[in-house]
Amino acid sequence: MVGDRDRADDLVQDTLERAWGKLHLWRQGSDIRAWMFTIMHNLFINHIRQNPNPHAFVTLDEEALDIPVRATQDEGLEMRDLMSAISRLPGEFKEVVLLVGLEQMRYEEVAQVLGIPIGTVMSRLSRGREKLRVLMAGNAAPTLRRVK
Repeated sequence: MVGDRDRADDLVQDTLERAWGKLHLWRQGSDIRAWMFTIMHNLFINHIRQNPNPHAFVTLDEEALDIPVRATQDEGLEMRDLMSAISRLPGEFKEVVLLVGLEQMRYEEVAQVLGIPIGTVMSRLSRGREKLRVLMAGNAAPTLRRVK
């Protein structure tokens, strides 16, 4: 979601710190993974609200200079295009696509984490995937399908 390894590490650390401090609020028997993702999502949203331009600062450290090289150029270009397309998705689609596609969460878990109905999760996932297809194909705008 954050698009940067260092910021992702910071988000995970902040999530663990918040969860540890609020452990008394976790309901025994409930899904701790969903609870942790909810905390992470809320921290991410709070950070976006506080810092509307997250790409203002770039860190330079040794890890940033050790960029892994893909075996083939095509795979690297496809991954770059996919990351670019994901970054251009609207936030509500990006969250659902990443939670389902990358985190392998079930629709029920995503609905619980984001606080939305399951039908909304499925709708956003479908629309997000369609927008990704369009972006990856290089079309500027999706075409409307005629339904009979």
